[in-house]
Amino acid sequence: MFDISRIKGIIFDCYGTLIDIETDENDYYTYDTVSKWLKYKGVNIDPDDLKLEYHSRIRYKMEVSQEKHPEVRVEEIFAEICNENAIWKSNITYLGIETSKVFRSASLRRLRPFQESLKILKRYKDISLCLVSNGQRVFSEKELRFLGLHEFFDNVIFSSDVRYKKPDQRIFRMALERMKLKPEEVLSVGDTPENDIIAPREIGMEAMHIYDAWRDLLD
Repeated sequence: MFDISRIKGIIFDCYGTLIDIETDENDYYTYDTVSKWLKYKGVNIDPDDLKLEYHSRIRYKMEVSQEKHPEVRVEEIFAEICNENAIWKSNITYLGIETSKVFRSASLRRLRPFQESLKILKRYKDISLCLVSNGQRVFSEKELRFLGLHEFFDNVIFSSDVRYKKPDQRIFRMALERMKLKPEEVLSVGDTPENDIIAPREIGMEAMHIYDAWRDLLD
């Protein structure tokens, strides 16, 4: 049985750990919805071209990045696409942000919290809780707030904030610095072994799979 008494903080992953989500970023409907919405914002691009541009630009930015585990900001991707296909002048930065949210909503098929994870957050709300996610702040923060999860965390770090992602150990070191805790005082909980268990253990943290956490932290 895991000894939680020596733990002063917990770092949680987001998707697959706290949030049960399903999205489809390949569905024609997703891009058709965004394309239609963009018409009213003065951007003319058909769904197939939008899909091609979105994926190719992300792939290119990943390839030219100097990071081993690179991350992009989707709002910047959409801002570039909107700028190049604009019919009239707009605030492109703002349009990139809003397009990202529309894209997410169009691709969303399921969004709900794992009730067991919610129970863990409630039980350990009095110790330092930090979220470290390979996610996009532009819409992921909204999802956390909508589901009532954001309020539990003292610190929230998304890979889009730093432009690199787990399993890069720097993102965990950043979390430890913000929590003002030593590695051995912190437990990492997540659903991806490479990202949420192996990487934090390599820097001296405790770590467990979310399924084990449901069992061991709720007894």
